[in-house]
Amino acid sequence: MNQRTALPSSQSPRILGRVLTTVAAMAALVASAAAPATGVAPPDRPDRLAVVAAAAPAAAVCPTGKTSLPAPANLLGRTIRTMPTERKVVALTFNSAWDETGLDTVLKVLHDSKATATFFLTGQFAELHPAAARSMAAAGNGIASHSYSHPHFGDLDCAGREREVRLADQALRTAIGTAPLPFFRFPYGETNAQQVAEVNAMGFANIEWTDDTNGYLGTAGGMTVQKAVDRALKSLTPGEIIQMHVGDPNGRGPILDALALPLIIDAVRARGYEIADLRTLLPTPAAPTT
Repeated sequence: MNQRTALPSSQSPRILGRVLTTVAAMAALVASAAAPATGVAPPDRPDRLAVVAAAAPAAAVCPTGKTSLPAPANLLGRTIRTMPTERKVVALTFNSAWDETGLDTVLKVLHDSKATATFFLTGQFAELHPAAARSMAAAGNGIASHSYSHPHFGDLDCAGREREVRLADQALRTAIGTAPLPFFRFPYGETNAQQVAEVNAMGFANIEWTDDTNGYLGTAGGMTVQKAVDRALKSLTPGEIIQMHVGDPNGRGPILDALALPLIIDAVRARGYEIADLRTLLPTPAAPTT
């Protein structure tokens, strides 16, 4: 049989009072936490909102702002792999992330063929080869961004991706002495909706490619000049964007894209296509008024 020890009658009122006080305090605390955030602090806790705000700072905004030359709205919100046109035109593009071994040949072919291309440079390329970057621009070609160090963007957080975009933009501006095009090409062509939205927020349209010649693989990678030409032609369609490279990631052998370029230009023209400039995607500046 269980027995309970009776409390002395002199202690019961004091204990009961403590219990009631504790319950009341807890109820007040719960009510305070559940109160809607009206922006007005409870009269008995004038510092409450300030304390909560200090304990839970607003999340950092990423990206933090736009460039001075944002891309036109019609190019945002998507990955562009083909120029939006029904005309029989082809755009030539070159990535520049390694050496500039084939650049002189590429520029001569473009000049002799009266054609232009868009060069997507990494920031590191622009820093290591500023004269090459300037020669691309001086020849009348477009200059655009291919990130700073050519990482896999999926391995970076938003802040890391923003650094890649902004460092590249600054390096290109320093090298060529003016703002590059508001175009951005992701390293390895790896894109997703979130990352496209991020570069859009910084003022860049995402321009990828319809097909890659794979000339950068070189003869060691099983490629030949003719295979590079064939790859450029197999996706021939109005608005095709062809991706090539001016260098070799391994510094070996001939630059197949430089050798294939005149054959590609001749072949697309023979099929009734013209060489277009990606800058036609941008709005034409309004004529000055007098």
